[in-house]
Amino acid sequence: MSDNSAPKIKIPLLGRVLGLAQPYKKVFVAAGILAVILAPLSIVRPYLIKVMVDDYISVSDMAGLSVLSLFLIILLIVEAGLQYLFQYGTAWLGQSVVRDLRMRVFKHITNLRLSYFDRTPIGTSTTRTINDIEAVNSIFAEGVITIIADLLTLIAVLGIMFYTSWKLTLISMTVLPFLFIAAYIFKEKVKASFQIVRTQIARMNAFMQERITGMRIVQIFNAEEQEAQKFRTINREYTKANLDAILYYAVFFPVVEIIAAACLGLMVWWGAGRVLTDDVTLGALVAFPIYINMLFRPIRMLADKFNTLQMGLVASERVFGLLDTKEFISNKGTAAPENFRGDIDFEEVTFAYNDEDTILKNVSFHVEAGQTLAIVGSTGSGKSTIISLLNRFYDIEQGHIKVDGRDIREYELHAYRRRIALVLQDVFLFSGTVMDNITLRDSSVTREQVEEAAKMIGAHEFIEKMPNGYETEVMERGATLSMGQRQLISFVRALVFEPDILILDEATSSIDPETESVIQFAIETLIAKRTSIIIAHRLSTIRHADKVLVMHKGRVAELGTHEELLQNEDGIYRELHEMQFLEPAG
Repeated sequence: MSDNSAPKIKIPLLGRVLGLAQPYKKVFVAAGILAVILAPLSIVRPYLIKVMVDDYISVSDMAGLSVLSLFLIILLIVEAGLQYLFQYGTAWLGQSVVRDLRMRVFKHITNLRLSYFDRTPIGTSTTRTINDIEAVNSIFAEGVITIIADLLTLIAVLGIMFYTSWKLTLISMTVLPFLFIAAYIFKEKVKASFQIVRTQIARMNAFMQERITGMRIVQIFNAEEQEAQKFRTINREYTKANLDAILYYAVFFPVVEIIAAACLGLMVWWGAGRVLTDDVTLGALVAFPIYINMLFRPIRMLADKFNTLQMGLVASERVFGLLDTKEFISNKGTAAPENFRGDIDFEEVTFAYNDEDTILKNVSFHVEAGQTLAIVGSTGSGKSTIISLLNRFYDIEQGHIKVDGRDIREYELHAYRRRIALVLQDVFLFSGTVMDNITLRDSSVTREQVEEAAKMIGAHEFIEKMPNGYETEVMERGATLSMGQRQLISFVRALVFEPDILILDEATSSIDPETESVIQFAIETLIAKRTSIIIAHRLSTIRHADKVLVMHKGRVAELGTHEELLQNEDGIYRELHEMQFLEPAG
């Protein structure tokens, strides 16, 4: 859909949005009933004023006038109370729907396969979850129900106007065609501009998310000015889109006021003469300006509310588009063993992230339970892809991956992943306490388990020295901690769940030598108890592995023990070993 397109109201889409209010149907129905009640109630006031002028003031009936005035005051109080209930009810309904929908979208996103995030900017998902869902709120708070209420008010006002004086009504309505033309032009122009606004805010969110995440790169390479220039361009386009929408509002509302003033002038010019000839009562002439205001206000607001409804539907279509994305890892398995022995088999596994570039080509290897497999190879050789497939972040096209002799697709996904722990090179810590980052708020993990794992890893001492120990607040991504400290916390996080298979992906590549010795000791202690896969550029960290798998351009180039591979004079592993450990001559 282009930015300038002007979509019509899609009834099935509107029905799907209104279906979100099903858990709150009592509030929805109550708001509809209030809309029906308020429409005729709002027109009683000006009619009473007409009666007061014609039947009481003109004959100096002060007693009757006092009673009617008191009734009018009571009516105002009742109407104000009902208006409050209507406004609050529709707003509450919208916020409740948005709250539920936002949770639904968040849960959906967290279950999508990683390939979705590989090609979708983070800012786009953020826009869908925050901005677009907030726009859905307007369908309930300012859209369907309020539009119905305004239409009912229009019908009621026109009805009472004709009842009061059909001649004054016809005179007043002579300017309505101009109002409808202005409202239609306004609706179309604002609709197109709001489409552009939604597109630009998604673009801005994506840009901001990317740059803030990569701020170190921006500053290291002195790219602040270039990025600021890019943001200036995006910001300017977003501002222009908003100003275009504001321009149409700035033109439309004064035009409506001019048309309303012309209507009032015609009514007074024609009606005043008819009062003198008794064709129109003085009370009708007094009441009609109020009727005209009540007629023009909904018409003026309807154009804006119709746009609000359409923009809410555009946003909801994007949200539903995300919810309809079925990019899930298939979870049809039923096996959920309490523990794994830890046997791992890759059998002629072939995999590509897209249809063009095959990353793994007929990869086969076997890891016995309790063994440690080290995987080495150049960048892009497929090392990290192997562990991504083992964790079922992606599904393979050909071959089989088995754990304990069973295809991993036969396991229930969450039960399967719970028995595997993964420690990455780029440690991600969330905002929250150290304890929250270790347990990920899993209530089944006790404080004692966390401390025991921390002591085993060698992290307990440094955590205890932090200002509030395990309750110390961690900044986003662990910005206030050193790389070594973040890595130690990630180890505790991985080990506190007592996994049967442990995977370390470049876990020590960015660690200082002193911290590495602590982690290396912990690794050697831990891998003795479980099947482990270690990916590392530093060959010193994998000397004690039972097997070494050498990957080259997506294929298994060599497989054997450290000593066996060193004996191959033309082997890739020996070449890597010599590059790292043999000092240059001279």
